[in-house]
Amino acid sequence: MATTRTAQTHWEGNLMEGKGSVELASSNVGTFDVNWPARAEQPNGVTSPEELIAAAHSSCYSMAFSHGLAGKGYTVAALDTKADVTFQPGEGITGIVLTVKASVPGLSEEDFQAAAEDAKKNCPVSQALAGVKNITLNAELV
Repeated sequence: MATTRTAQTHWEGNLMEGKGSVELASSNVGTFDVNWPARAEQPNGVTSPEELIAAAHSSCYSMAFSHGLAGKGYTVAALDTKADVTFQPGEGITGIVLTVKASVPGLSEEDFQAAAEDAKKNCPVSQALAGVKNITLNAELV
């Protein structure tokens, strides 16, 4: 069954001095302020589209990785994923670095690296972000 999730943004003013808020409408878990300085300078308590993309990518990757390992008969003891999304004003999103540390009993390093790469390739958010030229992965089995 297909699902649709919704977020909505209200914006006031021009790009550089304006401000807005993005509401996670489907889950109703919160509304977050957004503005240009949070994208191009310091966040100062305000989020950005890139931070929201990082949240989506790190959580989707973790789910895909866990699912892939379960399909091979492994149980993940712990999985921590960080996504760093780089935004360059005038160019857009120029890169994403996924960093994952996982504890998976009985899994060899070789199989771990293969599963990590497979999750990167097949995670729905990775696929949606295929236009980003540089998505890299650092995977560590602990």
